[in-house]
Amino acid sequence: MALINENYLKLPGNYLFSEIARRVEQFKAEHPKADMIRLGIGDVTRPLPGAVIEAMKKAVDEMGRPETFRGYGPEQGYDFLAKKIIENDLTPRGIEAAVDEVFVSDGAKSDTANFQELFGLNNIFAVTDPVYPVYVDSNVMAGRTGVHKDGKFDRVVYLPCTEENGMKPALPSARVDMIYLCFPNNPTGMTLSREELKKWVDHARENRSIILFDAAYEAFIREDGVPHSIFEIEGAREVAVEFRSFSKTAGFTGTRCAYTIVPKEVKVYDAKGEGYSLNSLWLRRQTTKFNGVSYPVQAAAAAVYSEEGKKQVKELIDYYMENARIIREGLRKAGYKVFGGVNAPYIWMKTPDQLSSWDFFDRLMRTANVVGTPGAGFGANGEGYFRLTAFGTRENTIEALERIATKM
Repeated sequence: MALINENYLKLPGNYLFSEIARRVEQFKAEHPKADMIRLGIGDVTRPLPGAVIEAMKKAVDEMGRPETFRGYGPEQGYDFLAKKIIENDLTPRGIEAAVDEVFVSDGAKSDTANFQELFGLNNIFAVTDPVYPVYVDSNVMAGRTGVHKDGKFDRVVYLPCTEENGMKPALPSARVDMIYLCFPNNPTGMTLSREELKKWVDHARENRSIILFDAAYEAFIREDGVPHSIFEIEGAREVAVEFRSFSKTAGFTGTRCAYTIVPKEVKVYDAKGEGYSLNSLWLRRQTTKFNGVSYPVQAAAAAVYSEEGKKQVKELIDYYMENARIIREGLRKAGYKVFGGVNAPYIWMKTPDQLSSWDFFDRLMRTANVVGTPGAGFGANGEGYFRLTAFGTRENTIEALERIATKM
């Protein structure tokens, strides 16, 4: 008989956003006339930039002609896109990278979930709490997390992000091998300064740890002095891997394109202490399990870096960050305590009346017909908090805040 991978049985309940969808669908079935506004899942609502659409159309036309048709592409991605990424996202910030250190993929979610495959099961990893659920869940599936009890796994090192520490994690007190950091943070919207991030890089170098740095929201940073990449920090190439995405930046949530930077210097070690390049290992993994992103999508992603594409992407980001301002200021005016929304498209709010985050979810949905994300879904320290996203339409964003102010 076929036996199950019993690690899957350790996963606590449904995936967060699947549970949200289930509750919303149930409510809609019971209240079919309810006018729902969704500010929960971080899905974009604005169309793809015109430059992106034109580039994709041109690439699709190329696929229809024998002389320009392309079959399997390189699993790592086409050089033309990697070069654009380096020229526009890295070099202007003083970051050096080779084309073969950039891996194009179908999403940062996929990469952050899959990258843990390169590490032994005895590695101890640390995550901020609250945290994007995929980091923990993918390690649960691999068998690296131990027993789940009281909302936590006993082999995971949790780094609390609380009001007391400004929603910023302290360095782990015990040695860890893998460290997941996401800044600008999902869900809290907070950032680290250059000096704060330098402490993490130094810590990783001292302990031969690997930082798995999720920078999916770096394009939303507005304040000076906030690093857009961990590779702006001296020594990071020795200890860090960085994940980036076109999903929120350029509206590719339905198109799927992202990239991961894996420097050749960063290494993992065997039981004898011999080092192995994570770059080579990730290439081996990708060539075995991934056939690459389609040519039309990569051509569309390259158009993000055209003169017109940059202008249109900036307009998208400005639109969503104005939504973030509306939410942040509207909630404060209504008497809520809020965090984030300055350098990220997420607003992290404290639930009123000491309500649990799921109770507030239900109250907000039933009373105001507005959907958000319960903080408890991001970890134990997310309890008592709630996340709203700025990715709705302007009209729905304004309407949602009016409902919250008048009905809650």
